[in-house]
Amino acid sequence: MPPQSPILCGPAGCKLSNSYGMWGDRKDCTVSNVAYPTTEEELRSAVASAVRNKLKVKVVSKFSHTISKLACPAGTDSVNKSILISTEKYNSGIDIDVPNLAVTVDSGVPLRSLIDKVEEAGLSLVAAPYWEGVSVGGLICTGAHGSSWWGRGGAVHDHVIGLSLVVPAPQSDGYAKIIRLEGQDPLLDAGRVSLGTLGVISKVKLSLEKGFKRSITYNFTGDEGLENMFMDHARKYEFADITWYPSKHTAVYRYDFRVPLNQSGDGIYDFLGFQSNSVLVSKSVRATEKSLESAKNVAGKCLLASTTIAYKKLIANGLKNGLIFTGYPVIGLQGKMQTSGSCLYTSSARIDQTCAWDPRIDGLFFYESTAIFPAQKFGDFIRDVKKLRDLNPQNFCGVDIYNGLLIRFIKGSKAPLGQTEDSVVVDFNYYRANEASTPRLNQDVWEEVEQMAFFKYGARPHWAKNRKVAFIGVAQKYPNFAAFLKAKSQLDPQNVFSSEWSDEFLLGKEGEKGDGCALEGLCICSEDRHCSLSKGYLCRQGLMYKEARVCRFTPSSLIRNT
Repeated sequence: MPPQSPILCGPAGCKLSNSYGMWGDRKDCTVSNVAYPTTEEELRSAVASAVRNKLKVKVVSKFSHTISKLACPAGTDSVNKSILISTEKYNSGIDIDVPNLAVTVDSGVPLRSLIDKVEEAGLSLVAAPYWEGVSVGGLICTGAHGSSWWGRGGAVHDHVIGLSLVVPAPQSDGYAKIIRLEGQDPLLDAGRVSLGTLGVISKVKLSLEKGFKRSITYNFTGDEGLENMFMDHARKYEFADITWYPSKHTAVYRYDFRVPLNQSGDGIYDFLGFQSNSVLVSKSVRATEKSLESAKNVAGKCLLASTTIAYKKLIANGLKNGLIFTGYPVIGLQGKMQTSGSCLYTSSARIDQTCAWDPRIDGLFFYESTAIFPAQKFGDFIRDVKKLRDLNPQNFCGVDIYNGLLIRFIKGSKAPLGQTEDSVVVDFNYYRANEASTPRLNQDVWEEVEQMAFFKYGARPHWAKNRKVAFIGVAQKYPNFAAFLKAKSQLDPQNVFSSEWSDEFLLGKEGEKGDGCALEGLCICSEDRHCSLSKGYLCRQGLMYKEARVCRFTPSSLIRNT
């Protein structure tokens, strides 16, 4: 049962969802129409029609794995003034230039299709995100990345050497035109991470390297000295990462480096979290976590975390020497080791298996916070999280059920909305309730970690992930933000590709505060009503980071309100 289309249309119009079935604000994204171009000229024509009819435009691929609402073109009051352009059928062009180690690809091409074609030509794409369920255009414009401080780095947009954009034009030029950006053109840098606000990416030209293999070993060990060791680890191994399970005082160091093609090994990396799951198993895991949340059963969550980590260690987190994992190191072709997503291709003969988060089955439902730190600040962040953890390690079991804190590395970039220096990226997933009004177990701890990252240490949010609060003040965190706005004004002076959602993210303003807004990360609480007074969650200062304002369960408040 492969993922459903993110676009569902009916008599009243079309609705866009992300792959999790729910946006951060839980409000639908509706549009009046969707265009499905198959060629670059049809793509230009679709933009021209929108410009001529004064419509707002956003682009979506067949995947829609963006958590933030960047792909939504308009609010509920302007449904008939907006259109979506889907690149689902604009997905066939892959032109490999072997002598010059480059490939030019249509923006709707799935990442896996690109990688397979490149590998067939004896070449390799060096950087890729860990999840392959993305289109080339989508991963470029949102800043998707793998992990590396070597060479051009782990962010895919820093391997872009050319872009084609469809942008608005005067009537005399047919309302839309195609521009080609290469070389030292400053607009190329702006286009590397554009959030879809400069125009429609039609083609992407990426640098390649001669084919190679990778060797991967996971070392499960203690987290002592993690704050001092992460830099050396990133410098020693080309594709290094670290997974930190705070509640278990465990760090998993990934020793990942390239080896020659003639080295034996036909391994693959089929990451456990991206494998197909039985519908029954996914529903059972979600039901168990909901039950533990409802009962405030911290010990139960810790038992679930211990079981999960032990199983990951047993199967090497999805690494396979062939059909199964038989031992380290696991060696395989770059194209089989750099990204995963086998649940995307579930056999049609088995309708009882899906991606674990498929919204049709009431499976996993979670937040994903991703903070990008200047490397020099990251050690102090780890020290602070350890201090918070040491107050009660069990409070961190909820995140360890998922993937702990995944630590990756990306280099400084010339893109105005990229990173200005070598950086460390931290991802952590955690439980999200079915109802917006339902607080979470140990919610205050993760709000404190979130605010510590983004406000105490000034981390930047990943553009395609995070809750709304992560984007507060985001423009001030990018020294070259004005250069991006200049490019935006030059290429789209009529703001055809802007929306209230993209403006909200780019401007980084905190919205109006309503009852319960802090429960879903739509605001930072400043009053108890922003949490859940009736359920005993009050607005309080952080335990370690005193400037944080978090929703903490306070049993005495229940007595006071009866």
